[in-house]
Amino acid sequence: MDTEISTLEEGRKRQKTGGRVAGTPNKMTKQLKDMILTALDNAGGIDYLTAQAGENPKTFLLLLGRVLPLQVSTDPDQPFELLLRWGNSPGEGTSDPSAKS
Repeated sequence: MDTEISTLEEGRKRQKTGGRVAGTPNKMTKQLKDMILTALDNAGGIDYLTAQAGENPKTFLLLLGRVLPLQVSTDPDQPFELLLRWGNSPGEGTSDPSAKS
């Protein structure tokens, strides 16, 4: 009995037959995100994150780097401004890290 294996012509792709539909979020990723957000809420939410920013700035900035978009595209008619402050309180900080106090 001869079994013939079909081959595709070069450059032709096979039809997708399984997996998630394009654009459907991964269920496990959503569940994990929900658990993390619930734990954050239980730990104190914004107050907890604010405390972590002061107590563990290196770790906090790593987290910040993970949640900020890698690229920001804006409308030229509506300029985008990002203001970062260093210091313990809003009045103490400066937007220029090289500025001398």
